[in-house]
Amino acid sequence: MFVIPFKGLKEENHQFEFKIIKEFFEVYQYDDVYDADINVHLNFNKKSTLFELEFIANGSIQVACDLTNELFQQPVTSNLDLIVKFGDAYNDEDIDVLILPHGDYEIDISKFIYEMIVLALPSKRIHPGVKDGTLKSDILDKLKELQPKTTNNNISSDPRWDKLKGLLTDKDK
Repeated sequence: MFVIPFKGLKEENHQFEFKIIKEFFEVYQYDDVYDADINVHLNFNKKSTLFELEFIANGSIQVACDLTNELFQQPVTSNLDLIVKFGDAYNDEDIDVLILPHGDYEIDISKFIYEMIVLALPSKRIHPGVKDGTLKSDILDKLKELQPKTTNNNISSDPRWDKLKGLLTDKDK
């Protein structure tokens, strides 16, 4: 489904559309996705000696919040530009350039779509309800209960650090 046979394509601009769902990520054993609804548009510009690929992804992925483990829809917007050239052997070491062996007649773009989407996800996923205070969760209540207590001047105070701070003030005497 994500293989483009370019041998029969004319030297011009071609448009492709792909729908990314949860099963796409299961192929890569990426278990952080509970559901997915992403549209990927590919602008495939075939030239005589190379191809210019422009991927644009828009949609959302259902992931778990890192604080509460509540599921939420994480918006995903990303793009990727890729140049495809021909050479003696397959080489994908360069982020922006892919080299295919002479004689290849198709390209599998699934890896590039996967990497583009996964890299677009934030490293720390926080439910929007945590940020704006609207999420009601037992886990959030427990985190607030276990939060360090604050002193009168709103600075967190830990008794272990207070003893160490005392060493600094005693030294001045």
